Amino acid sequence: MKPERIVFATGNKDKMKEIRMILADLGLPVISMKEAGVSADIVEDGKTFQENAMIKAQAIARLLPNDVVMADDSGLEIDYLNKEPGIYSARYMGEHTSYDIKNNNLLQRLENVPAEKRTARFVCAIAAVFPDRGTVTSCCTMEGRIADHIAGENGFGYDPIFWLDECGCTSAEISPKQKNELSHRGKALREVKRKMEVYMSCE
Repeated sequence: MKPERIVFATGNKDKMKEIRMILADLGLPVISMKEAGVSADIVEDGKTFQENAMIKAQAIARLLPNDVVMADDSGLEIDYLNKEPGIYSARYMGEHTSYDIKNNNLLQRLENVPAEKRTARFVCAIAAVFPDRGTVTSCCTMEGRIADHIAGENGFGYDPIFWLDECGCTSAEISPKQKNELSHRGKALREVKRKMEVYMSCE
């Protein structure tokens, strides 16, 4: 049975904008879990981004057996802080703590740390589960470093403190189009899209 839609397991509107832009040419409508009328309390107890993405995708796929269900797990790794906040990026300092507070806390922890030791990366793992229970996955990064102050309003989350040397600014200061080309999520979505196209062509 051919799926009629792709359901992405997120309620994040900013994230859905990126996802729809990149998956637009797959030929299936792309909707969020919320738009599909699904609510689930999923325990993300994996040890890696990849494990957590698959846990989420499989949990929602059980509720929507006729759809392609996709999920991602992403976060920020800061080398100087032993790759914190890592898989706990969304829950760092508490799930309901604003990113202004989170970002300022990280900047304080890195105060007086020289630029060459502020290396960091955004990581994004994506899992897709098909109605026949087949799966495809991807995991990609965007390398950079932590800036010395907050800057930019185009992004969300940790974007305002993530400095991109090749752009000479933070990832919150580049355009959405440029971000899709460079970002961890953009790369992971394009990679998983290629795998999905191959998988669906073989069904």
